[in-house]
Amino acid sequence: MAKSNFIKDFSAFISRGNAIDMAVGIIVGSVMTSVVNSLVKDVIMPPIGVWTGDIDFSDWKIALGHSTDATINIGIFLNTIISFLITMFAIFLIVRLVAKTKAKKPATTHACPYCQSTISNAATKCPYCCSAVKPVETGAVEESDLAKSLKSVKSLATGKLNKIKKITKIKKK
Repeated sequence: MAKSNFIKDFSAFISRGNAIDMAVGIIVGSVMTSVVNSLVKDVIMPPIGVWTGDIDFSDWKIALGHSTDATINIGIFLNTIISFLITMFAIFLIVRLVAKTKAKKPATTHACPYCQSTISNAATKCPYCCSAVKPVETGAVEESDLAKSLKSVKSLATGKLNKIKKITKIKKK
């Protein structure tokens, strides 16, 4: 009996979207780590090394003493920071792209004019201060920036194609 409850609980945990999203994020993060490390090590750092006179940043070290091999590896730390900045920039670009593809939903709430609490647009009475309020019309869903741009490009291309068709008809006559 205890095993079946454990299995049911585990199955419910796994089937929740959060656990799956987390797993996908961890896997993608580990794959992206190797890509970003290669980008920094093999693509970005060599030109920087040439620019600085063939200095290999990973060799930058501060020795802690004459009789010990202990060092502070400044160059490796610098490579790690550059890798972090590149990763964060890539994530920023992806999040920005995803935000542009989403349709803009209108606000479904507004502030009560009397108590400034957040209330539904359809409310006729504030649930916090019991004041009578006028319902606010909720606007229509706006197209995403990407959808607007695609429509613009499509109409531009259609216009150019129509001109090309007219020109080819004139030449055939």
